[in-house]
Amino acid sequence: MTAPGSAPDVGPVAGPPRARTAAKVEEGAFAALVVALGVFTLLETPAIPAAGQAGTVGPRAFPYAVGALLLATGLATLVAVLRGRLGPAEDAEDVDPSARTDWLTVAKLVAVLVAHLVLIEPVGWPVAGAVLFLGAAWTLGAVWWKALPVAVVLALVAQVVFASGLGLSLPAGIFEGVPLLDG
Repeated sequence: MTAPGSAPDVGPVAGPPRARTAAKVEEGAFAALVVALGVFTLLETPAIPAAGQAGTVGPRAFPYAVGALLLATGLATLVAVLRGRLGPAEDAEDVDPSARTDWLTVAKLVAVLVAHLVLIEPVGWPVAGAVLFLGAAWTLGAVWWKALPVAVVLALVAQVVFASGLGLSLPAGIFEGVPLLDG
């Protein structure tokens, strides 16, 4: 029995054996993917160039932390799945199985991402980031003139945080030489 307001204890999945086996395989595959991603992150992090300064946190600290957390959570999930503790089946009450995929929206999002990738070198992160944020917001239903100032502010804040705050350079592009924006 669980206390009021707390999540129920999730045990073995009820239902036919085939459904339990399928759920176990799916959740096990997901856990294995998270473990593999954690191992990959930990193995590739030493390749990140870092200037050796004693007593400072370098660019490798965050990837090591993320890799370790991925590995730990993936292993914990894998052990739980192997012991039969699977997540509850989704009711999917907010999913309409008869709804078709909106390929136009998918195509617009892909186009916005490709535009971002193409623009990042010639015009820099601030402009390419604003295009990415604005394009994604517009594609998902935002009014473009309301999303534009938000996109510009988000892109500039990201540039300043990376360039000035973290000392990592994102391409400044047309903002080359501007003190806060050029890492």
